Amino acid sequence: MQFSVREDIEGPLDRVFAEMSDIEAIERAAMRRGVEVSRIDTGETTGPGMTWQIAFRYRGRQREARIEMTEYAPPHRMACHSVSGGLEIDTAVDFVALSRTRTRIAMDVDLKPRTLSARLLVQSLKLARGSIEKRLKARSADFARDLEARVKRAG
Repeated sequence: MQFSVREDIEGPLDRVFAEMSDIEAIERAAMRRGVEVSRIDTGETTGPGMTWQIAFRYRGRQREARIEMTEYAPPHRMACHSVSGGLEIDTAVDFVALSRTRTRIAMDVDLKPRTLSARLLVQSLKLARGSIEKRLKARSADFARDLEARVKRAG
């Protein structure tokens, strides 16, 4: 099952990518939303191999996931592979300069169930696809506004 979202940001490509790849800011934002985040790799630099263990509540149950950055190609692409129970999630974020002062961010998420319970979860998500896409679009628009404000402050 795949989801895609596109947002245009007022800001140059390099600044938008720099703000999006501020890993510490992303970790802090997740923690503010109640997600427990711990980095488990030993690397000091941003790039492939960065790995996190996270814990969060979803549908009333405590869940855990392991996230690994699989691709980091500044200023055009970042990708991660996540595993949570029997569900594998591949997320890719692409950055395209529309002009010198405008950047498009395209995020693609691919859910792959590997167990029966994960298949049931994905099936229920398929039934609610319309409302999930609506919420995803609203959250991405909020995120884009926040990112745009950070880019303006940084520049």
